[in-house]
Amino acid sequence: MDPRSEVVIRQQDYLNGHVLLINAPNDQLAKLLPNQVQSSVWTWNYADHQAFLKSEINSHFSVEFPQHEFDQVVIFVPKSKELLNYILHVVISHLKMGQSVFLVGEKKGGVERAAKQLQPYGKTLKLDSARHCQFWQMKIEKNEILKPLEDWIKTYSIQIDQHTLEICALPGVFSQDHLDVGTAVLLPYLSQVKSGKIADFGCGAGVISGYLAKLNPNQQIFALDVDAFALRSTEITFKRNQLNLTQLTLQPVTGFQDAPTDLDAVVSNPPFHQGIHTNYDASEELCRRAKLHLKNAGELWIVANRFLNYPLLIEQSFSHCELKADQQGFKVLYACAK
Repeated sequence: MDPRSEVVIRQQDYLNGHVLLINAPNDQLAKLLPNQVQSSVWTWNYADHQAFLKSEINSHFSVEFPQHEFDQVVIFVPKSKELLNYILHVVISHLKMGQSVFLVGEKKGGVERAAKQLQPYGKTLKLDSARHCQFWQMKIEKNEILKPLEDWIKTYSIQIDQHTLEICALPGVFSQDHLDVGTAVLLPYLSQVKSGKIADFGCGAGVISGYLAKLNPNQQIFALDVDAFALRSTEITFKRNQLNLTQLTLQPVTGFQDAPTDLDAVVSNPPFHQGIHTNYDASEELCRRAKLHLKNAGELWIVANRFLNYPLLIEQSFSHCELKADQQGFKVLYACAK
């Protein structure tokens, strides 16, 4: 069991009534709480959501607060400070004065910093410190009026040749307020990508999907991501740039195995973070499985840190891997299914 969940169980006597576990780890915490607790989970991680449902845990996959009344919430600290600000705002907007908000997180994950973000809403109290984690309580002393989701968007513009794109990103989405270096290295090569049915794996704020749509309004683009905030950001980016939403399919995935088949191309700046931890499983799976999802002569285009072993994984699957660029610490890699 996740050590954060173990700390919650240590302090389970503080919990009662309808309790919402926000950003909870993928474990059995919701089932191990005492009888006076009716627990639900709010997650924006689709893989976790599917695991909760499989375990018959009541789970909500969304960027918005579930449409139910709760007596208490337990927030598992997210990596992003901005995302925690958003979560706290919507929690305070939905709960009543005097109700308890609990916060749990790893010390190395910034739980002490996160606890300070509780302070504008009420007095805070550290209830426990164990398993390299901390557990905090705050009783609500201030109400908030719910702001629309659009108020939380950060935007920036990118331009390649004659194409300009305004990127819209919600809190917690990768590279929320600027274009990351890897994607910047990849973008000039998108005009070479085979047109047709294309998957953007790890779509983030929709930089790649939006740019592909700008290049060719007839592309059929599948924006794939595990994160609900990323999928919604991609949709908002398309709307903001007046791109054709009929050519976009937003698809939550647990991993690349959920991607469509018979694709003409897969394009990706693959993800390698899960919470505060580095995890290459999803991106390595992409390198190994991409060919299975491509048509004959379908293409794989990815950008990755030059120190990663993706070329070897791609060669094992495609029998070749072509280096298109090596700039600023990133490589653009290409392979064709034959």
